[in-house]
Amino acid sequence: MEKIRIKLKAYDHRVLDNSVLAITDAIKRSGAELIGPVPLPTKKKRYTVLRSPHVNKDSREQFEIRVHSRVMDIISATSDTVDSLIKLDLAPEVDVEVRSMANEG
Repeated sequence: MEKIRIKLKAYDHRVLDNSVLAITDAIKRSGAELIGPVPLPTKKKRYTVLRSPHVNKDSREQFEIRVHSRVMDIISATSDTVDSLIKLDLAPEVDVEVRSMANEG
């Protein structure tokens, strides 16, 4: 029995939500207790680029990349839970970070 934290990141929130749904279904089928998914604040990276170099400095373009993220905690994870998580086929554009945490208390 251990606590597992899963952190998911993606540029597209729809793909991220589909992956979260697949993970929660697999966890609930295995009988483990789940906390989350908790949506974390969206990180925005903004870039300003000159439209043409050497002239027209006032003419610029602005671009933005948004990184959406979710966190889930699995409490009392069993070997069935870990096996079901390994067998999941998630979208390749979703970054999954799994961390095992020591039980407190």
